[in-house]
Amino acid sequence: MPDPIDPSPSPSSVPPPPPPPPPFSAPEPRLTGEPSSLDLPPNIAAAIACIPLIGGVIFYILEKRNSFVRFYAMQSIIFGGAWLLLSIVLKVMIAVLSVIPIIGWFFAVLLGIVLVLGWLIFLVIFLITVVKAFIGKRWEIPYIGPLAQKQMAGGAV
Repeated sequence: MPDPIDPSPSPSSVPPPPPPPPPFSAPEPRLTGEPSSLDLPPNIAAAIACIPLIGGVIFYILEKRNSFVRFYAMQSIIFGGAWLLLSIVLKVMIAVLSVIPIIGWFFAVLLGIVLVLGWLIFLVIFLITVVKAFIGKRWEIPYIGPLAQKQMAGGAV
């Protein structure tokens, strides 16, 4: 028989404490519900726009409303242009250095290795960008993403 003077409730009648709130984190930028001027879902259009230079130029010209697709297109244009310029410079340097005997060949081979590693890095960044666009997340390539954002806002690069 419970003691009527003891005001403490029995352990079985006490509800468990509520779970702690999840830690606050800023929401990731995601695909917006903006309509697309193309007949493609925005995530598909953005993934195709990630094709360096060609896809970027085509989708930047054709897409007029969806900022998600236009951002990936502009980022693709800048990324592809930078890669093309760097690739041309390295190939010219390899051609010039390969004419010089011994020491030039060494540096030409070294630059060739840098070029191959650059292509691998380029491929990895390209694949990450396509996957992020496809799942609807806005991902900025380091250094290039902010340039694309500034260009989209109408600022000079």
